[in-house]
Amino acid sequence: MSDYSIWILEFACVPDAATSSLIFGRHNVGVEKLPYAYTLLKSREHTILLDCGLNAASHGLEFVERYNVSNWASPRDVLAEVGVTPEEIDYVILSHAHFDHMGGLELFPNAKFMIQSSELAGWVEVMAMDRKFRWLMGATDPGDIIYAVQLAREGRMIGIDGDQDNVLPGIDVRLVRDSHTVGSQYIIIRNDGQAASDDRYVYTGDLIYRFENFHGGDPSDPKILPNGLSFGNYTTIIFATDRILKEVAGDMKRVLIPHEGAMAEVYPSRTTGRGHYIVEVALAEGEATRI
Repeated sequence: MSDYSIWILEFACVPDAATSSLIFGRHNVGVEKLPYAYTLLKSREHTILLDCGLNAASHGLEFVERYNVSNWASPRDVLAEVGVTPEEIDYVILSHAHFDHMGGLELFPNAKFMIQSSELAGWVEVMAMDRKFRWLMGATDPGDIIYAVQLAREGRMIGIDGDQDNVLPGIDVRLVRDSHTVGSQYIIIRNDGQAASDDRYVYTGDLIYRFENFHGGDPSDPKILPNGLSFGNYTTIIFATDRILKEVAGDMKRVLIPHEGAMAEVYPSRTTGRGHYIVEVALAEGEATRI
């Protein structure tokens, strides 16, 4: 039986994201929908979010307009679909600090947050650079970084140094330095609680955008193609992509990709009245289906 119920919850989308930003080298082939989603883990002890979205009702509006983010819903409305409130979230594990993954910090008043120390420090360093380097901040809201530092001062932003097992029960993190960002991490869920787990999932953050990143469009003769919008080393991302698939013994459906709309075809899902999908990956003992 699963320790955690797991849902992938869409909260917004970009209706016209360039395909070339999702699959490296797919230039001049058009645009497609890019869903924005976070992942909820719920056990008897903890209610955890993997990433926390953005706040389009506040300072995040600048990025909503910059990237044409559409159909945003607040965490209160999104979480209500699975019977949870923002106040119940006790931990948020952040894959990285981009606006659509760390922009909702202020919306979870009782949560503690976890991030790679190098990720937070790296963005402070970039913010202090000359204006000519501002492209590096293109998907990072300085307000999020400042608020994250304030949370650290209050003891609510916890820095992780590299790979660490059991940051919470059955949850491990793996640092991929100089990849999508300076300190991106992916998150392993061992949903049976065992060290040598037979029930593993990996949440990718933005190290992977599409299943196609694993195989380049031909699963019979795979060629790893990284995403097309990262701020670090693409060779690092390619090798991390291979590691992620090995974490789940090659079972691609156990890779949870927050920007991949096809997750709704892999697991039971439904569409809410707001037009967002809810994907039900696993149910813990005693948890009712929300689909």
